[in-house]
Amino acid sequence: MNDTLVTLVGYVATQIDYKETPNGPSARFRFAVTPRYFDRRKEAWTDGSTSFYTVWARRALAVNLAGSVSVGEPLVVHGRLRVREDPPDGEGHRWVAAEIDATAVGHDLNRGTAAFRRVVKTDTPLMATQKVAVV
Repeated sequence: MNDTLVTLVGYVATQIDYKETPNGPSARFRFAVTPRYFDRRKEAWTDGSTSFYTVWARRALAVNLAGSVSVGEPLVVHGRLRVREDPPDGEGHRWVAAEIDATAVGHDLNRGTAAFRRVVKTDTPLMATQKVAVV
């Protein structure tokens, strides 16, 4: 399949919307990307117009995303680009939405630090009588 893979650098614009679905965990959030460029006429860095994307995550990525990311944090998002166009409404307005099916999401370490914690997966679910050791 010829998917369009993209990598975006920007900021989390909305709270993570996490849901348990019959197909497994799912999470989504809006992601703001504002390009910066050097304006030679003004001799200064200038912000371009902000683009917003809906980022979707599934399964383990959704769970880890919901437990790790907050509004305003800088992220790097990698995944498949999907552009969806709805038919014109009664007034002739078209609606175009850009969505990313994320395959990887991480904090942008150019803008801060992060402490990584590996998720330990178990083959058997814990029973109520078992104790869990915190390391």
